[in-house]
Formats: sequence, structure tokens, C-alpha cells
Amino acid sequence: MHKQREICLLPIPFSDLSSNKRRPVLIISNDSYNSQSDDVLVMAITSNLNDKSTSVFIDQSDMQTGVLKSESMVRVDKIYSINNDLIIKSFGNIGNNKFDKIIENLINFLKETES
Repeated sequence: MHKQREICLLPIPFSDLSSNKRRPVLIISNDSYNSQSDDVLVMAITSNLNDKSTSVFIDQSDMQTGVLKSESMVRVDKIYSINNDLIIKSFGNIGNNKFDKIIENLINFLKETES
């Protein structure tokens, strides 16, 4: 079973579904859900470091276990439900403090701002 906070590699389809490319993702669904479902909920990770309000910076110092090959951004605006069978491999787990910051950014992203 894949676990919350795990960074994995999987094929992500292009938005027009014409093809796919292997990309890293962060599993955000909780372990209870993950153990009962064939799917996991994930956020996209990119090595494009452009500062975006919908992204959270991560690097090797944020990893609790495993190796993150390059500085990256977790995109809270790119969320997918993916079948476990599509996961190619795991790189390790992100630490609790950084995961909490990512979830906080997700909550802020989902809240409607006052005009």
C-alpha cells in the first residue's frame, strides 16, 4: 500500500489525453483511504521553480526518507485520482512539517477570497 506523504513516479496524461509523460507526484490521500481504495489522490510535482501562489517549494531537506533528485514545486492546483497500479516507483516520504504546509496551501487555494 502506498502511503500519504509518499513521492512516487507515474504516467500523467496530457490534458488532451493524446499521450502521457512520467512525472513525480505527492500522495495526499490518507492511509485509511489508501488501504481501502484502488486509487490514491495525488498532487503534481514539477522542477519548474517559477514562484507561483499555488506551489510549495521542496528540496532534499524536506524529505523524511529517500532522495529528491532536484529542487521542485508541489502544485496544489494539480490534483489527480490515480489507480495504484499506475505507480511506477517510490522516491521516499516528505516530512510532516512540509506536508502540513502543502495542505495549508491547498486549503487556502480552495477557500473563496473576499472581494
